[in-house]
Amino acid sequence: MKNSNREKLSLNEKIIEHKELIAALVSGFIILLAWRMESTDQTTAAVIAYLTAFVIGGYAKAKEGIEDTIENKSLNVEMLMILAAIGSAIIGYWMEGAILIFIFALSGALETYAMNKSHREISSLMELQPEEAWLVRGGFEPIKISVKDLKVNDHILVKPGERIPADGKVYKGISTVDEAAITGESMPITKNIDDEVYAGTVNLNGVLTISVTKQSGETLFQKIITLVQSAQSEKSPSQQFIERFEGIYVKGVLISVGIMMFLPHYLFGWDWTTTLYRAMVLLVVASPCALVASIMPATLSSISNGARNGILVKGGLHLEHLNTLRVLAVDKTGTLTQGTPAVTDFIVREDLNKDETLALIAGIEGQSNHPLAQAITSFAKKQNVIVPQNIIIEDIPGYGIKAQYKEQNYTIGKPDFVGKDLAVSFSDGALQQLGNEGKTVVFLKDQNGIAALVALKDIVRDEAKKAVSALKELGIDVMMLTGDNEATAKTIANEAGVTNYVAECLPETKVEHIKQYKQSYGNVGMVGDGINDAPALATASVGIAMGGGTDVALETADVVLMKNDLSKIAYAVKLSRKMQRIVKQNIIFSLTVIAILIISNFFQAISLPLGVIGHEGSTILVILNGLRMLSKNV
Repeated sequence: MKNSNREKLSLNEKIIEHKELIAALVSGFIILLAWRMESTDQTTAAVIAYLTAFVIGGYAKAKEGIEDTIENKSLNVEMLMILAAIGSAIIGYWMEGAILIFIFALSGALETYAMNKSHREISSLMELQPEEAWLVRGGFEPIKISVKDLKVNDHILVKPGERIPADGKVYKGISTVDEAAITGESMPITKNIDDEVYAGTVNLNGVLTISVTKQSGETLFQKIITLVQSAQSEKSPSQQFIERFEGIYVKGVLISVGIMMFLPHYLFGWDWTTTLYRAMVLLVVASPCALVASIMPATLSSISNGARNGILVKGGLHLEHLNTLRVLAVDKTGTLTQGTPAVTDFIVREDLNKDETLALIAGIEGQSNHPLAQAITSFAKKQNVIVPQNIIIEDIPGYGIKAQYKEQNYTIGKPDFVGKDLAVSFSDGALQQLGNEGKTVVFLKDQNGIAALVALKDIVRDEAKKAVSALKELGIDVMMLTGDNEATAKTIANEAGVTNYVAECLPETKVEHIKQYKQSYGNVGMVGDGINDAPALATASVGIAMGGGTDVALETADVVLMKNDLSKIAYAVKLSRKMQRIVKQNIIFSLTVIAILIISNFFQAISLPLGVIGHEGSTILVILNGLRMLSKNV
């Protein structure tokens, strides 16, 4: 019984979704009956049937046209079609008027279907959000509750194969998670205790207990949906221009039709029937339906394509700016580089054991929260050294650490802290060379002098090098703006392959450089983490936020990369350029078709039904061309 109800509900939903198409097909069937009646001299019955086809096929478009005209106080293309159909009926061309309504209704139904195709990307995205979750409380059995009822700090159980229902942190368990819905990244990511997980992603193998950090309406997943929906409703400057142009153009068409209804009769000697008929044909073929549909489907499809690939574009305006991007300014830390230091060199005095010395340093640094200390500790773990315990330390903020182990005193820190002369002379002056390479050097000193040095550096991402190269191939100069010193900036710039760099930039300095680039190049993009780069992101023509989908990144920039991958920018630029090519194709094609149809009508070389087919066919082709932006290849 329940299945039967569901089937009925599904059938009703399908009927509602395709009601325009059903109405168009019904009107077409009635037109066939009317034509049959007309051929057997049942004229009155045929006229009634044609009128019925008018009402059934034209109701939806007539309602839409009248409502839009009242709301916007300007005529539109729907009103042109309605007037043309009524005019055809008045001069006795019932069948032609009915065919006009039928094809216009059929075209409208296909347009609706085509537009819905781009919106389905968001509908399918919303379906990925689970509606229920397994709530864990104490030692009791998990209970199933609505996701909307989850609160921050609740614990939820996620089994293998299930979608994670809320943003949170792993409280217990280890598993791999497919985050493609959030980042566009196809490779699953291993999640350990305290790692962040996001709603809508898939838990692949292990059982996870997750501590909820955000309520359902505030999850990253929900924000992505909201962003893309708002982006799809935001019109680009080109679309706004076309819509303003439509109002002026429609008035021009009506004036031309008014002239056409009288002038050819007196100027060329046409009879009144022919004159009025040609005026009605002009009303149809001069309508700018295809021109109006040249931009929006392509824009919506491009935004959907980007969202599917982990690129959130907040509207058509920003897509257009990406097309004309000539300079891209990038922050260093967390954009070109990993954002966290890593050990690159480890040098030990000749009389000491390398592993034992590293273990000692890790034991001392392991008690500090400093990023450099954490990097050294991480390096030691990878070397599988056994870290000693019971080390007594004294943290000296801004300089380093003093430590005591087995009645020996040690000092770890920068050169001035351990002794500048000793640090400079250690290992044949390695400090100078490492400093020139943009590396930070930490020394360990014992009772015999400098025992070891550890060099650290923020490593350039492999994908960043490829991304910079790809952007250059697209004709975009990449400028690095960083707060680091000259030596570090130069080294990173060389490794990443950027066009130029500016070192020791404060947030306000970055803004000044962005303004200079805009004056010199026009449209300028800025890539940052969305926090200290916020002023520069706001100043740029296109602000692009990195940061793995942080809240700040989502709210600050015009374009958000859900994964810290610069290569996505090159993809977004290609997407934008392909969209612009398709829009240009659509505009040229639609204007050409309109011109050919108008000229053909003037020479009486085209009938009303053929005019309708040419006009509406071009509209459908333009929309289908725009939907090419949904394809994976750009």
